[in-house]
Amino acid sequence: MGTDDEVFENVLNDGSGTGAANVLFAATIPGVIDRVVALYGSSEGVVDGDIRLSFAELAEQVDQTAQSFIATGVEPGDRVCVWAPNGLRWMLAALGAYRAGASLVPLNTRFKGPEAAYVLRTAGVRMLFTVTDFLDTDYPALLTGDDAVECLNTVVVLSGAVSPGSVSWGDFIARGEPVPRSEVIARSAAVRPDDISDIMFTSGTTGRPKGAMLRHGATVKAFDAWATVVGLRHGDRYLVVNPFFHAFGLKAGIVASLVKGATIVPQAVFDVPQVMRRIVDERITMLPGPPSIYQTILDHPQLDSFDLSSLRLAVTGAATVPVELIRRMREDLQFETVVTGYGLTETTGIVTMCRHDDPIETIANTAGRAIDDVEVRLVDASGNDVATGEPGEIWVRGYNVMAGYFGDVSATAETINADGWLATGDVAVQDPQGNVRITDRKKDMFIMGGFNAYPAEIENALMGYPGVSQVAVVGVPDRRMGEVGMAFIIPKAGATIIADDVIAWCRANMANYKVPRHIQIVDELPMNASGKVLKFELRARGEQLSN
Repeated sequence: MGTDDEVFENVLNDGSGTGAANVLFAATIPGVIDRVVALYGSSEGVVDGDIRLSFAELAEQVDQTAQSFIATGVEPGDRVCVWAPNGLRWMLAALGAYRAGASLVPLNTRFKGPEAAYVLRTAGVRMLFTVTDFLDTDYPALLTGDDAVECLNTVVVLSGAVSPGSVSWGDFIARGEPVPRSEVIARSAAVRPDDISDIMFTSGTTGRPKGAMLRHGATVKAFDAWATVVGLRHGDRYLVVNPFFHAFGLKAGIVASLVKGATIVPQAVFDVPQVMRRIVDERITMLPGPPSIYQTILDHPQLDSFDLSSLRLAVTGAATVPVELIRRMREDLQFETVVTGYGLTETTGIVTMCRHDDPIETIANTAGRAIDDVEVRLVDASGNDVATGEPGEIWVRGYNVMAGYFGDVSATAETINADGWLATGDVAVQDPQGNVRITDRKKDMFIMGGFNAYPAEIENALMGYPGVSQVAVVGVPDRRMGEVGMAFIIPKAGATIIADDVIAWCRANMANYKVPRHIQIVDELPMNASGKVLKFELRARGEQLSN
């Protein structure tokens, strides 16, 4: 296989008359699918268990799925949700929705019924693709009673027993057979770069999840840039451990692989021995993830019995990355390239990145500098730029900034100002080269194993626990997960609260990554003169107690 430029030239001159030249500069996700087929159609595109598809075969199944969307009555701009683990059918549902002109609403597999129902109702989701057999969870069964979602017209079961009122994947696909393929082509061609590709829900300081509207054009451009900086290329084999419902899995995983022609190998559950076996069996070259993934692999007692020499590329971040971890990733796991980066859902998942030739201290201690065509400022409380080396809130402006929060004009205006600057709520310092080092989180968010956890949301939930008078949640360091939650609880007068009981209740009522790992019962919380909880004091106390 020649260089990309050589391939482009061959496609342009193949005389097929198919308009292949138009797909070489794809500006939408449907266009990316056309492009990867034109360039690398016969190459292996997806490996999911025993299923192996070329890019051309993947595209054929995507279009069959899009036909079924059209047959079901999905119109351009309708919202479609996937609530399932990583796998081929997750990809087909998502990519088929894009081809049919719909917007995707990915849903966290760790969500409980109330959390899922809120997202589905808020986004007005018409169709849900889910499973009944993942980790002993029947997801449709969670959406009953008070958590029933009236706007849902169709529930398609990707795997497992088909629930009453649901449709099997096979029956859904059969619906599309009468739909002419020309309708899919027309729908796909009508998708514009500024159209909304995804509505990805992220929580905020109020504890009320908000749906960030992300665009097709921004997604393609950002993750072409991301993949280029990382060094992802045709022929790479990408084990996507990050959940597809997360921007890292969907955009830095599926989209980046399609842009560059890398083979996608989805991983449903992060099981260390299984991941290590798949690296060996599939000769995986690309393994991104939060620091906890690499630390867990490095700590595995049987590490030396696995041939992981195929590994070439690693991208990490989302938490503090020790210099020693970067060194061991290069020396013990033999990664050729290890880079770190920073982004948030509202910026299509990317803002800054280190480069592969940066010093190891830069890669470990900073999140790199802005990608091309994206501006980064560090500002004080008045919105004025701070001096180099001084802490300030990160503001971002560029094509990657979301279109806004779905159905929430006021929250959008609070986050993006009239000049297009998005206030991230993250505090950092910047060196003379432009590299940013995250020092604090204005929004108090903490990151557990790569998942954003928002104290306000957890606090709101904990107020529903019997006997709780006041509660404050902070993130505290954890060697394996980066950070975990710690809740400080003041009981109501006369109430007795048992820490283990609180944790058990949390596990039954919220996603696992939100569950505090430490509970401390206290008589009072530290407050400032205006009555605001001094969370920096709680974090300091929590760091001591968690060590």
